[in-house]
Amino acid sequence: MSATSEQMLDAELLRLVTCGSVDDGKSTLIGRLLYDSKQILTDQLEHIEETSERRGDGYVNLALLTDGLRAEREQGITIDVAYRSFVTPRRRFLLADAPGHVQYTRNMVTGTSTAELAIVLLDARRGVVEQTRRHTYIASVLGTPHVTAAVNKMDLVGYDEQRFREIEQELAELASRLGAHDLRAIPLSALLGDNVVDRSQPMSWYEGPTLLEHLETVEIASDRNLDERRFPVQWVIRPMAEEWHDYRGYAGQVASGVWRAGDEVVVLPSGRRSRVAAVETADGPIDLAVPPLSVTIRLEDDLDVGRGDVLADPANAPVPARELEARVCWMSEQPLEPRARLAIKAGARWTRAIVDEIVSTVDMETLEDVSAERMELNDIGVVRLRLAEPLALDPYERNRASGAFVLAGEATNDTVAAGMVISAA
Repeated sequence: MSATSEQMLDAELLRLVTCGSVDDGKSTLIGRLLYDSKQILTDQLEHIEETSERRGDGYVNLALLTDGLRAEREQGITIDVAYRSFVTPRRRFLLADAPGHVQYTRNMVTGTSTAELAIVLLDARRGVVEQTRRHTYIASVLGTPHVTAAVNKMDLVGYDEQRFREIEQELAELASRLGAHDLRAIPLSALLGDNVVDRSQPMSWYEGPTLLEHLETVEIASDRNLDERRFPVQWVIRPMAEEWHDYRGYAGQVASGVWRAGDEVVVLPSGRRSRVAAVETADGPIDLAVPPLSVTIRLEDDLDVGRGDVLADPANAPVPARELEARVCWMSEQPLEPRARLAIKAGARWTRAIVDEIVSTVDMETLEDVSAERMELNDIGVVRLRLAEPLALDPYERNRASGAFVLAGEATNDTVAAGMVISAA
């Protein structure tokens, strides 16, 4: 038992998000995935059975596993991001069940922002609809490396292969148009369990993996950027003990690249240079560190490095930018207008920003950029920002870790937007 637990803890972590139109079965799919993979405790199942009976569902409603809010259970929709974690012998998973309504776009952006794989559900009877296009668009904009289209409710179309192939073709055209990465379609029935964990007998014509098999085997190690060294400093370690009086380390999580002792390094935004003296964990020095490992880096020179600074490869460093063009998702009920003053946070560094221009917003029906003078709640659009102090940033499409930021109200410090750098200067 102990050996099995250690093996599971050492398994690779996959972050995934589920999204889709209302009533496509997102919560039911996650409930089925947890139930068939033996992830539900006995008392949880008993509670679900009691609640299902009390509601008069007529069956064990597995959607109740993720529809945790009272409002969701009463309305039968998901309005918040419900996070669940589960483990199989092959991989660990952190799952976000994101809402499908257009008015909760900001919630979906939040759930998708850190995902390595997005599961977009669609009803086999309706095929690709407006919300399918919108959710695939958001996954594409956020650079989600893998998109899996779960073609649900195949039982309601008689498990018809021709219908699935039609939807598969529509999805291929959508992926080509939006530039979605690695889009794969899987026919299934979340309610009955076909092709979720166990293979479907009625769909014997489908020769691909089940959903769980795909989640367990999709390659994610190669998705990480190992070419550009980026290390945002989260904390400066200066022990007070006398025997450690010369120790100075910089703690944080490796954002990208491979870090070794002897590597040349530039500190941004100051531009000072040094070399890596050691890369350490709590267990001592290590030969190398890659994302997303949390480590302490020591430098050969005693430089003035503080929280919010970024260590990088001098030969391929990010731009210490004071002007940005970025795509943002506006999350505040107060509209965004030109000349607005905000706070911007990238990594661990804060500074002030002014909105120079709102270039465009996305028409969620056509997914086209249209000119705009302001941004409303849940709008996604392109803006130009001017910063009070430089931030070390990369284009988001090149480096997700160092190309993302958040905007906050200057007075309230409430998060009002999530942003992705298009260009920095």
